[in-house]
Order: sequence, then structure tokens, then C-alpha cells
Amino acid sequence: MEQEKRSIAVAAMEGLMWLLSRLPLKFHLWWARAFTWILRITAYRRDVVMINLARSFPEKKYKELRKIARQFYTHFGELAAEAIWFGGRINAKGRMELNESNIVDIVNPEVFNEVYDKSTNVMVLQSHHGNWELLGGWFSYNHNREVQLHSDFSEIGVVYKKLKSPFWDRIMADNRCNSIKDTGFNGYLESQEVLRFAITHRKQKFVYIFPTDQYPYKIASKHRIGKFLNQETLAMTGATALACKLGMSVNYLRWKKLAPGKYSVEFVPICDNASGHTPEELMERYYALLEEDIKEQPWIYLWTHRRWK
Repeated sequence: MEQEKRSIAVAAMEGLMWLLSRLPLKFHLWWARAFTWILRITAYRRDVVMINLARSFPEKKYKELRKIARQFYTHFGELAAEAIWFGGRINAKGRMELNESNIVDIVNPEVFNEVYDKSTNVMVLQSHHGNWELLGGWFSYNHNREVQLHSDFSEIGVVYKKLKSPFWDRIMADNRCNSIKDTGFNGYLESQEVLRFAITHRKQKFVYIFPTDQYPYKIASKHRIGKFLNQETLAMTGATALACKLGMSVNYLRWKKLAPGKYSVEFVPICDNASGHTPEELMERYYALLEEDIKEQPWIYLWTHRRWK
């Protein structure tokens, strides 16, 4: 009975989100301003944001940190609006319509194709910099380009950490994958299932997209990478350990925000075959790349999460 009630609640929420997603992206970016105002007025996790910023940028004055915080809250509101628009926007036949707004431009698809062609499996390390909720449209974005991505949806393994709330876990999973739900996609992987899945499918080529900049989970393997944004940092090495074990190529996904509702994504190779490296050195390289990007655009990082505990 509880499961039935949850299903009805999920259906109702997704129905509302579907209706909202019919509206243009510009409309969603408009209401994002009101959402941003609410976040500021209620001081949503303001202490966490300011402490994170102050420790990450000790050289900046308080006025500069406040400016970054204001820009972050604006981005956070836009991120939510973009995610709602994205989640219900696409149907099976019309998923390519996603690019009508040019919300994401993959700047170097040829690099991805080169890595994909010569790799047994591809590990992509993703962060909370940019808008990670738009990853479900990865193979729809560059349909107008001469260079197409070689892979397809059935070869993607998107890793996630299950939420405590079954309701929101289902809502978020469906929203992220709605644009590819009718393409044969079956690779939305809970973090504890990844190892078993990868070993079972080791003879098939997969692209594993791994968000890996959170504070390590209790059961996760940990490594101290030294200073990341001026703070001693523990990193999870599960993704790179898996890559080393199976000889995957390891790569970094670089996001840049060009304007509200407009991003560019760049595929940055870290190594061709992880078996010749250690998980720790690969994670150190990943965090070095992420730090470069955060310093360039600090306001599009998720400062509300407690990265350092």
C-alpha cells in the first residue's frame, strides 16, 4: 500500500513537471529569478556557502566572496529551472529537439570519438561544476555538427547515489533520464551496483559517467589528495580503481557557462589506459583540472554541499 501511494505521488509530481516542461526555456529562466530571490531571503545554507568560499579563496576580500555567493544563488536557481525544462521536454521521436535552444554545445566531439574508438571502456569523471542534471542529453546535443558521437544510449552507465527519500530518488532518476528513456537506455547505476555491473559487462564497451567530487561516503574507498582549493581533501577512488582494474581510459568533463541556459562541454582525456596508473594519481589529476575550472568560474560550483567535513 505504501508503494502504491508513492507511485501515485510520483506520477502526480511528474505530471506537473511534464506540464511545466512544455513551456519555453526562457519562461523557466524567468521564474528562476523568483526562486533565486527566495533562496537569498531565506539564507538557504548561507553559512555553508560563505565558509566554503572563504576557505577556498582566502586571498579574496569579503566583498568579493559575497559577489560570488550572489552569482552562485543565481546559477543555482537557473540550474533548477533548466533541469525541469530538460526532464520532460523530450519524447522518443523528438529528442533531438532539445538542441533547439542550444542549451549545451559539445566543443570537441572528435576527441570523444578518438578515445571511444581506441578504449576497451571509457570512464568519464564528472563534477558538480556546471549543470550535471543535463547529462542525459549527452548524445542529442551535437546533432547538427558534421562530427557525430560514435556511441549510443545503450552503452552508457550513469552512476548515482541513491537518495534517502524513495519519492525524490524516483523523481530525480526519471527526470535525468527522460530524454533517453525510449532509446534502450538501461544504465542508470546505483553506486553500490557499479562494480558488479562493470565486471558482468566487461566484454562490452561502456561509457561510465561518474560524479566523484563529493565527500567520501562511509563505505567508499578514500584517499587524501592533499590541497584542493587550499583545503586538505579526501577523495573517493572507487571510479579510478575500477578504471585501473579493467584498463579503462579515464577522462574529465569540463563545463563552462556561457549564459543563462547555455553551456559548453569539453572532453578532456587524462589517460588512455588506467592499468598503468594508480587510482590515487588519477584522482589527483582530476582534482587539479576541477580546481582550474572552479577558479575560472567559481559561481557555477555547488557551494551548498559540505565538501569538507
